[in-house]
Amino acid sequence: MATPIFERETWLDISVNIIPLFIIGFFVVLFTVNSPWKIEGLTSVLGFALLVVPFLLLAYLTYIAAALIESAESE
Repeated sequence: MATPIFERETWLDISVNIIPLFIIGFFVVLFTVNSPWKIEGLTSVLGFALLVVPFLLLAYLTYIAAALIESAESE
């Protein structure tokens, strides 16, 4: 049996960050697939950056928080 990355309690603790990750990811996909505006130029780059940068930072923060929770629980 494979060992899970994090325990069940840790997943519950970081779910407050995982839910916004799914929401931001949904909008990135939505605006990529079916954009109401033309995708071109600096405006589109800034618009996607305002979605992608917080997504990446929140994903990194969530991983760090989960690792800290796991290490605190093991002590």
